[in-house]
Parts: sequence; C-alpha cells; structure tokens
Amino acid sequence: MDAGIGDALAYAAFAALGAAGAAIVLDALFRPVVRKPGARSRSPFRASADIQQRPLPMSDQPQSIDHDVLEAARADVPTGEGATVAKGAINQYPLLANPHIKLAGPVDHAMYASFCDQLSAAPRDGAIVIAISTLGGDPEVARLMGDEVRLLHEAEGRELLFLGKVAVYSAGATFMSAFPVDKRFLTRGTRLMLHERIMNKTVEVNGPLKTCVAVLKATLHEIEHSIAIEEEGFRRIVAGSSVDFDELVRRAPENWYIEADEAKEKGLVLDVV
Repeated sequence: MDAGIGDALAYAAFAALGAAGAAIVLDALFRPVVRKPGARSRSPFRASADIQQRPLPMSDQPQSIDHDVLEAARADVPTGEGATVAKGAINQYPLLANPHIKLAGPVDHAMYASFCDQLSAAPRDGAIVIAISTLGGDPEVARLMGDEVRLLHEAEGRELLFLGKVAVYSAGATFMSAFPVDKRFLTRGTRLMLHERIMNKTVEVNGPLKTCVAVLKATLHEIEHSIAIEEEGFRRIVAGSSVDFDELVRRAPENWYIEADEAKEKGLVLDVV
C-alpha cells in the first residue's frame, strides 16, 4: 500500500475515534512490555495469531456431549446404573404412568362405587391399569372388585393390570390376588402386608340349651369358612411365585410385610416401577 494513502487512512481513523479514543489505541500499541530476563520480545500485533496457533488448555478443549448424562441432569435423576433403576422400568411400561382407575383409602363400599364408576369411564379397548393404595378394609369388598376384574377379562378378553402404590395391606393384597403375577406391578418403596383375617365378635350364650348349641355352631362355621376363604386368597396370591403356600400360612399370623423389590424377587409381582 502507498505510504501516503496509509497515512491518510490512519488520520481518518484517528479523527473518527476522537482524541480520547486515539490516546487509548496509541497507549495500547506503544506501552513498554516488561519481560523476564532472557524472554523473547514479541510484538502486540502477533497476539491474535499466537492465540489461534496455541492449543487450548485441556479444560477448554471442546468436549463431546454425553446425551444420556445431559438428559439425566435435566430430569434430576442419577446417571449410569442408577438412571436405569430410576427410569428404566417405567419406560418399559409407559401405560402405568397414568392409571385409568385410581383407588385410595379403606377398602369399603365407597371404594367399590368409585371403582365401578371409573371402570365404566375407562376406554373400551386396550389394557386397563388399576392403581390402589390402601391400609386395608373389608376383604369381601376386595373380593367383589376382584370378581369384576375376572368377569371383564373372561367376557371381553381385556388385559387388566394391577399397580400397587405406597401401601397394599390386608384387603388390598386380597384385591391383588385377583390378578396373575405377570399382571402385577408395584411402585418403588411400596409394601405389601399379608396377614390372617381378624374377627372381633362377642358370643352370648343365653336361652334354651339347644339354641345355645346352634349359636355356638354358627360362630364356629363362620370361623371355619372364613379360614377357607382366606386360604383360597393365599393360594391365589402365591400362585406362579416362588413363595410356598405353607410359608405364607406360617408367616401371616405375624403380619408379613414385603418390600417391593423383595416381592419382585419372590415372583409375587412382575416388576417395580
């Protein structure tokens, strides 16, 4: 470039910057550089070229994004094996994330009415997911709801899935027995509680002797048939699992609590989500 033209361009640039701007530029260009003894002199005009040639420190190197880690971070869940435990199961059974029928509270006639209403409103095609969380209640109502499940499956061939949440105690486990083990699921941390039926009844012997005998026999028959019904339910609960019927009968009087993962290990449920 002709020296005269270069001087004219420089003059125009300084005029545009003004006095203050020109002073800053000149100070940056001609400020003395303090160097260590033996260090090579380097021009400030080579700085940008040196930066382009110099490799970035390791911490600044472009990194490939691990999309699994990124997704886990966004979801605030652990990565690696922990992420598989936390997310894998529900991803395998997406239908369980939004049950068609949701039951909570004591197993009683109010729950049965809610069950029937929700069942009527459920989709006419495809599988139906029934979720329940209960501390127990009336075992006969549980059996009644179980019969509805059985009849619907036999009449229409519908697939009905059981999802236990938090607590599936007593009559809740009776309701679970209406589902085959490969149709049962529990959420993480849920407990099953299996126990014997409980009777709280006062028998008053008063009147003619034959009448007293009849009253006592009626109570005895009630106990005997309750035991038979209980054992039918126990056999349905353990059918297809690794739990032996006799083991359940032995442990039931002590209230047998079974955590979700243990229930899966014993084959009482298909999976934990």
